[in-house]
Amino acid sequence: MTNRRYAHESAAHASTPPAAKARTAARIVLGAILVLAGTSHLTFARDDFRAQVPEFVPLKEDTTVLLSGVAEISLGSALLFAPTSLRGKVGLLAATFFTAIFPGNIAQAVHHKDAFGLDTDAKRIGRLFGQPLLVAWALWSTAALVRRAK
Repeated sequence: MTNRRYAHESAAHASTPPAAKARTAARIVLGAILVLAGTSHLTFARDDFRAQVPEFVPLKEDTTVLLSGVAEISLGSALLFAPTSLRGKVGLLAATFFTAIFPGNIAQAVHHKDAFGLDTDAKRIGRLFGQPLLVAWALWSTAALVRRAK
């Protein structure tokens, strides 16, 4: 009986369309990146992340870095482990998070703060173009904008 189950799962996996496999791989990679980034907020990259906290944020820089690290670990874990029925919602939440932290990237560029090897204005400006890609990655990899049949 166990062999039948595995044979069925293998057959189902083999019939998965390439686009679905690509989405799954992209979601897993993004989830892992977020868990690593969130962990770095709490440990070895705290100083670099402080450079991105905009002046208008009412919390202390370190508190903001710690809270955003916890948020990233949570989002990354959700991307990795959320049930299929919730993945689209997690993707929307991740895209919203990437949008919400974009002012930090702008602040780093405007205030000429060096962090993460971004030690020139050109590098800091260039990084700004990566944020929309993260939003798109979160939405695409979770099929967040794909209409589901009822």
